[in-house]
Amino acid sequence: MSYTNANITKRKFDVVIIGAGGSGMRAALELSRAGLNVASLSKVFPTRSHTVAAQGGVSASLGNMSEDNWHYHFYDTIKGSDWLGDQDAIEFMCREAPKVVYELEHFGMPFDRNPDGTIYQRPFGGHTANYGEKPVQRACAAADRTGHAMLHTLYQQNVKAKTNFFVEWMALDLIRDADGDVVGVTALEMETGDLYILEAKTVLLATGGAGRIFAASTNAFINTGDGLGMAARAGIALQDMEFWQFHPTGVAGAGVLLTEGCRGEGAILLNSNGERFMERYAPTLKDLAPRDFVSRSMDQEIKEGRGCGPNKDYVMLKLSHLGADTIHKRLPSVYEIGVNFANVDITKEDIPVVPTIHYQMGGVPTNINGQVITQANGINNAVVNGLYAVGECACVSVHGANRLGTNSLLDLLVFGKAAGRHIVEFNNKNKEHKPLPADAADRTLERLNQLESSKSGTYAQTLAGDIRATMQQHAGVFRTQASMDEGVKKIAALRERVAEITLQDKSKVFNTARIEALEVDNLIEAAQATMVSAAARKECRGAHTVYDYEKPADDADAPLGRNDKEWLKHTLWHKESNSLTYKPVNLKPLTVDSVPPKVRTF
Repeated sequence: MSYTNANITKRKFDVVIIGAGGSGMRAALELSRAGLNVASLSKVFPTRSHTVAAQGGVSASLGNMSEDNWHYHFYDTIKGSDWLGDQDAIEFMCREAPKVVYELEHFGMPFDRNPDGTIYQRPFGGHTANYGEKPVQRACAAADRTGHAMLHTLYQQNVKAKTNFFVEWMALDLIRDADGDVVGVTALEMETGDLYILEAKTVLLATGGAGRIFAASTNAFINTGDGLGMAARAGIALQDMEFWQFHPTGVAGAGVLLTEGCRGEGAILLNSNGERFMERYAPTLKDLAPRDFVSRSMDQEIKEGRGCGPNKDYVMLKLSHLGADTIHKRLPSVYEIGVNFANVDITKEDIPVVPTIHYQMGGVPTNINGQVITQANGINNAVVNGLYAVGECACVSVHGANRLGTNSLLDLLVFGKAAGRHIVEFNNKNKEHKPLPADAADRTLERLNQLESSKSGTYAQTLAGDIRATMQQHAGVFRTQASMDEGVKKIAALRERVAEITLQDKSKVFNTARIEALEVDNLIEAAQATMVSAAARKECRGAHTVYDYEKPADDADAPLGRNDKEWLKHTLWHKESNSLTYKPVNLKPLTVDSVPPKVRTF
């Protein structure tokens, strides 16, 4: 049976939110509390969203454990971003941080406590006091299950506020009218296989990252970059997609994440000689240097033959010196992961770790209100009416070229709330829905019917596996120009095969093969955006390190390979033409002096 306009069901809402993780639910809460009619779509039950996997904490300069203020946090985030972060957005986030954390506490978030009852904070990579002088305790933590506690807290509050959850639904395409305004989405109910048009005055993308474009990833299987794919197909450019964070401590061979909170609590990295090697690379911050720096240092140790194991392809993380009591109290999940995924008791033995893909710094470009922005008629930040994006799928650019640990949970709270408040204002002004265009569902029908009518071709998972292997090979921790150029060709060839995907099972009820085939459409957009953007950026900056452009720290033009003269700018990838444009980084904060670029040392 093919899909037709006649069998599409239509529903109307004030706001449709795609994704029910941390950012989607924080925004939904703001909207539902204001009395708006909100539909929150999610491929999985909300508390299974990938925010649940965040372990370490949420950053805020509360100063509960040591002296701290938002300006130190602001400086650290800019330096961590390798000066690619927009300083207005970074100031906004760091100033709002204590407010959103206290708000979350009042929602009932079970933070760990100090003896005096204040929220417990642990040190974290790249977070310092007094502008890089020494590590500071800034990460507000609930043991090593902070994301889990946050997601459950936000879900409970949303149930109380009567948010409509559409669980196990997949959004497919944005609907834009002749003015370019977004007026709704098409979506598939997985249980029945039925197609819907959900009309809305506002659509909010909160679909998380696209970490599944890589073979070795700490991301959940649902993280297929759906929001990025939807935006790209609707003609919206993707920003800074070349910057992907490799988390230093994924369990070797399994890819499962061990929180940076381990090192925050005092764990150390060791090479095959039993040496604490981070002291050589980052004498001040040691194991608590930013993630891009630690990942490269680990990779360097492995390359120089000081890796551990039979193939010398990983290093060890030592926690046993912390004592079993501290581990069971502060890092209970890490203990369980050690037993289940590495067959290691971390209270007695070291655990093998290797850098693993973790987080996308790029995404759908937005301003500090969460409004999606685009380049149009010579303006860099033209607003797309009716469309917002928050969380990992968005790029407000607070993370620039490298995100500091615990700033992701902060990002989704701050901008989830800011977008929610802005949508409420927008909704109060716009009482009516804009009419749907006549071709509202055409693109979706074409995609679904291509699968329905296919008799033979490529299996979706085979193609997805090829995309992942290509990305892993050509866009890893260390990149070379030749390898990236080859990756661009390979991904372009894989795109040609997307149209050949076949569906053997045409049934409608809970057909997961159909969902996987539709996800490949999104994976290819994220992969191509990444590959093309990376090959074009001829410098080293944050997570984008290219062998060809590495320079010493005292180089006159490009210290450590970072070339501010030519490359202090954001990349924008356009799907239609598979081409790039650029826009300047905003170095002007809201109220304070700008932090000018300088060499990153730790």
